[in-house]
Amino acid sequence: MNTATTQSLALQLLKPTFAIHSLAANSAIPSEALSAPIFFLAKTHGEVSIVLPEDIAIESEDVERDWRALEVVGPLDFSLTGILSRISSILANENISIFAISTFDTDYILVKQNNIDNAIDALSANQYKITRD
Repeated sequence: MNTATTQSLALQLLKPTFAIHSLAANSAIPSEALSAPIFFLAKTHGEVSIVLPEDIAIESEDVERDWRALEVVGPLDFSLTGILSRISSILANENISIFAISTFDTDYILVKQNNIDNAIDALSANQYKITRD
């Protein structure tokens, strides 16, 4: 088992504020989303979720605004374990909820804007290095 240590992990706070959109499962993916400089897309049998920079408007059934993203500086090896678990535990201990996204190379932890400073303080106190985009 290859567990990631906090000494080996750095997080980068991305500049944009994000919105999390929910669309019906049979919805087409809006072209605005696909042309965004950064986006995350998930489709299940029940819904389509799209995470976009907040300044990109799309029509959706519901939207949650004011999320900031902390990127785990990668790329991360698939054999590493406990990365999201450790970060989410630290933030849960501070009553900070997250929206987590994983990609092939790394993980993103989204935190509401009103909690981002508290999240950064908690992670910094646990030896994570935080940089700003």
